[in-house]
Amino acid sequence: MSPTTRVGESDPNRGTAPEAITPGRYAGHVAVVTGAGSGIGRATARRLAAEGAAVACLDLVVDAIEAVAAEINREAADAGGRAIAARCDVTDEDAVAAAVSQAREELGHITNLCNIAGIGGFSHTPEQSLAGWDKIIAVNLTGTFLMCRAVLPGMIEHGGAIVNTVSTAGMKGQPYSAAYCASKGGVRLLTMALAVEYMARGVRVNGVAPGGVDTPIIHNFGPPEDADWKLIERLMSPIGFAYPHEVAGAFAYLGSHEADYVTGAILSIDGAITT
Repeated sequence: MSPTTRVGESDPNRGTAPEAITPGRYAGHVAVVTGAGSGIGRATARRLAAEGAAVACLDLVVDAIEAVAAEINREAADAGGRAIAARCDVTDEDAVAAAVSQAREELGHITNLCNIAGIGGFSHTPEQSLAGWDKIIAVNLTGTFLMCRAVLPGMIEHGGAIVNTVSTAGMKGQPYSAAYCASKGGVRLLTMALAVEYMARGVRVNGVAPGGVDTPIIHNFGPPEDADWKLIERLMSPIGFAYPHEVAGAFAYLGSHEADYVTGAILSIDGAITT
């Protein structure tokens, strides 16, 4: 699928407009952001830091997260934001434990977790390999679980907020996406289960469900051979794709004290795809 540029928009990589930032909203917060090397993860890490958070940027691509951390330390210092980079494979429980421990030791008690790391792609289901299925489930669903499990003990003690990436694929059936839909449907119910389990213990858990977003991952969703374009069109909003900074705004809201009464919610940002 090719991104569609919206009227008046030209640069999908630009940051949040200054007037949209709430100065100090994240002062004193320590956030862990997975998938922070690019796309929504990068935009979210930068947004939280611009509002005062100390951010641990997690990703597999070390050069990318080091660049994002450097951006934050250069641009957000005056706002009280700062960042560190930590390589992490979210499918590896030892790597997750190490990254969370590093974040806690270098930045302090973790108050926020944004699970944004994810993979996906289109395939006719009879052609979907088991290895490909396992990888999508491992990154999107198991990775989200492992990150949540790692931060929950500290959040139960000190309070906190988790925001998971659900996707419209977790909200309705989508063609050529059996593995991706299964993974994101799992994340949606994992989010709701944790919200119910921990709502009386000071931990809020919510989800963001983006539709098409102009990020590098979108280029993995090339239609399979002989795809039915009428089905593909079900996935596309007439107003085009969202931009990363727009989705980052939802993560910033749901993780903030402005949303203290919001838990178990899934916020769709999809140009009315699921309406």
